[in-house]
Amino acid sequence: MATALKHKLSYHRRLFLLLLVFSWTLVGCFILFQYGREKHFKAERLDAQLQLFNLRMLDAVNAGAPPDAFIARSGAPCEGVRVTLIDPAGHVVFDNSLDTLPGANHLDRPEVAEALKAGKPVVALESTIISHGMPYPQNVETALKVEQIIRDAGAVPATIAIIGGRLKAGLSKEESDYLGRTGAGIPKASRRDLPVLVAQGKDGACTVTTTMMIADMAGIRVFATGGIGGVHRGAQETFDISADLEELANTSVMVVCAGAKSILDLGLTLEYLETHGVTVIGYGTDELPAFYTRKSGFGVDYELDTPAELAKAFHVKRELGLRGGLLVTNPIPEEYSMDPAVINKAIDEAVAECKAKGVHGKETTPFLLAKVKDLTGGDSLDSNIQLVYNNARLAARTACALQTLEQA
Repeated sequence: MATALKHKLSYHRRLFLLLLVFSWTLVGCFILFQYGREKHFKAERLDAQLQLFNLRMLDAVNAGAPPDAFIARSGAPCEGVRVTLIDPAGHVVFDNSLDTLPGANHLDRPEVAEALKAGKPVVALESTIISHGMPYPQNVETALKVEQIIRDAGAVPATIAIIGGRLKAGLSKEESDYLGRTGAGIPKASRRDLPVLVAQGKDGACTVTTTMMIADMAGIRVFATGGIGGVHRGAQETFDISADLEELANTSVMVVCAGAKSILDLGLTLEYLETHGVTVIGYGTDELPAFYTRKSGFGVDYELDTPAELAKAFHVKRELGLRGGLLVTNPIPEEYSMDPAVINKAIDEAVAECKAKGVHGKETTPFLLAKVKDLTGGDSLDSNIQLVYNNARLAARTACALQTLEQA
């Protein structure tokens, strides 16, 4: 039948039908493209309207105007929108959709506390990766996905930050979005910053150091991050050494990372850790990963190959009463590892520019990471995101193994 139909249609008719099908397909694709574009445009416009409404309402409330009076005078940005005001202490002070305000404090999230009380595995996460490590909205999207990865592996995520002067182990989606949108406007909080930020009731994005400190206070023993800080290049002259190393020597938390950030002097970082008695473990490798790449040319102290082995090593360390943490270096997955020549060239250029511009102290790492991202066309950011996912999976599995071991 198909052969007979083919013979009945002339070449020109078949060509016409082919062009007709192609044309309608093209029209359909264009309509879908325009629909998606229009939808995206409307979403962006609504977001801009809501942000402007938020700012105007905040100014009005700070000036003493009642929230309902402001809404009545200015009108809501769209029909049916819910407007909720939460003060810095976490209390709901206005909600146009409720007759009675809730008594629960929005800063108190029971998930982590309940998990710790029940003996469930919990994994700590830092918040500088949200406010300083990536651009918005990738920072928030990445943070929420990391939390989901940990939940899928059977553990409870506890992103750690300082909100309104309170040490928080476990953030809501709204709090994570706030940190991501505000970005570098949230100060990086290291050990030296904690007393002042808490005393003044301010916000702070927790580094590896403060995440370890607050995790230890809360009783959380496993922490997943991208990479730790270390001894900066040229530290012989600048003495620029991350507080992360000192914290690893003193605080009983296992840190799962992709090695020290490759913008650092990895050899001197290992020497410093050895001097302070910090065990450096390679997960499935006898070589220190270099953050963006799987190899650095430097060896680790021990290679362990399963989450159970990692959990047992940390458990025994605690049973022996030895102070300090355990550093687990987990290589970035092969498919996301960058070309060493490309990344090293970008790092060398970034370090040279950093030195020329006189950038120093806690501004150094964000400057270098941002510069490396620009020099690699964004490839380094993609690798950064994937290695964080990879570390979260391993940390969650290890936390589950540690829970099983400690409850045996």
